[in-house]
Amino acid sequence: MIHMPIRTSRPMTMAEKILAAHAGLPEVVPGQLIECDVDLVLANDVTGPLAIRAFDRVGADRVFDPDRIVLVPDHYTPNKDIKSAEQAKVMRGFAHAQGIPHYYEVGRMGIEHALLPEQGIVVSGDLVIGADSHTCTYGALGAFATGMGSTDVGVAFATGKAWFKVPESIRFDIEGTLAPGVGGKDLILHLIGMIGVDGALYQAMEFRGSTIGSLSMESRLTICNMAIEAGAKTGLIACDEVTRGYLQGRAERPWREYRSDEGASYARIIEVDASGIEPQVAFPHLPSNTHPVSEAHGIDIDQVVIGSCTNGRIEDMRAAAEVLRGHEVASGVRCIVIPATQQVFSDCIEEGLMQVFLDAGCAVSTPTCGPCLGGHMGCLAAGERAVATTNRNFVGRMGDPASEVYLASPQVAAASAVCGHIAAPSDVKEA
Repeated sequence: MIHMPIRTSRPMTMAEKILAAHAGLPEVVPGQLIECDVDLVLANDVTGPLAIRAFDRVGADRVFDPDRIVLVPDHYTPNKDIKSAEQAKVMRGFAHAQGIPHYYEVGRMGIEHALLPEQGIVVSGDLVIGADSHTCTYGALGAFATGMGSTDVGVAFATGKAWFKVPESIRFDIEGTLAPGVGGKDLILHLIGMIGVDGALYQAMEFRGSTIGSLSMESRLTICNMAIEAGAKTGLIACDEVTRGYLQGRAERPWREYRSDEGASYARIIEVDASGIEPQVAFPHLPSNTHPVSEAHGIDIDQVVIGSCTNGRIEDMRAAAEVLRGHEVASGVRCIVIPATQQVFSDCIEEGLMQVFLDAGCAVSTPTCGPCLGGHMGCLAAGERAVATTNRNFVGRMGDPASEVYLASPQVAAASAVCGHIAAPSDVKEA
């Protein structure tokens, strides 16, 4: 079931419409402070225990709605040490005591920002807050989703409410057909390179145009996932046939569709010709330090990570396997493949992708965020370089401060694993 909102007299952006609806107001304007009812509140094993302590400090006994809270232990799980085990234990105890059905234990969990869309927990029109900066991923479903601190999330556990300052929006009109081998990861890296890591600071990035319309939901989730890397409050793509096709049969609740009005006011409108974009690589130590893969060709590497909340979905696994098929990981390179959810893991087995990874000499892990934040399952030593399909390459992000991380698509990551240096997929075909 789809509920269409009533248009107001003042043209509003998609972000403004969703916030106004959840604040119970006919309209809102950028800069306005509002209190909103939230649809979902999310936390993980790093941020969840802090949020639970904040919940306890406000004196609450029960959460506002057990069905609207999601707890996913995914960062340091399976537990890497005693401290991480204690963190997970706090979450487990809270979930059981509060009767929270959306608690995902190891063996049925996944990386949170891949798991929630897959399971139909987030739907179009939702207002979602999470104690994780990449909560903005769900904008690909037409939801206003943003990261907040653990204290805000803990209070929302108790009240179901949160304060917002209404953001301005930047509209990206993206037209043209992407070249073969270029996908959502390349597109968002290109955009971040254009505007910088603070180019959309506390603004909503609204993506539209024929290029966006042609993308799969997996690619859209990748794009919105990295909106925060430009400083954005959220990334948004209006609900269309691709969204409806994804939600149909998996959405656990009715959804609502919002789209910007004609004449809505934007901080900026940026027009992009996507047809000329090449596969991108973000050099250390910023996601905005982007270059065409041809400019990175030949940089020696020690490790490749294919996975994360950015690029661990089945489309990403297929893309990586297509490059790796019939090849082996170069001597001296470690290639770690991490399907983002149990379902993706199962699909990899069913489609024969797992055998491709194993035949190539990859190490395959159960779902975890581990290496993305330098937690476990792939930390780097001083002087080592990695190509990763993750979202951040800050100093020390994946291990020692003297290590380096290059961000790229699954295709470029897989090609680099085979070649032993940063490479384009075409380099593998010609090898």
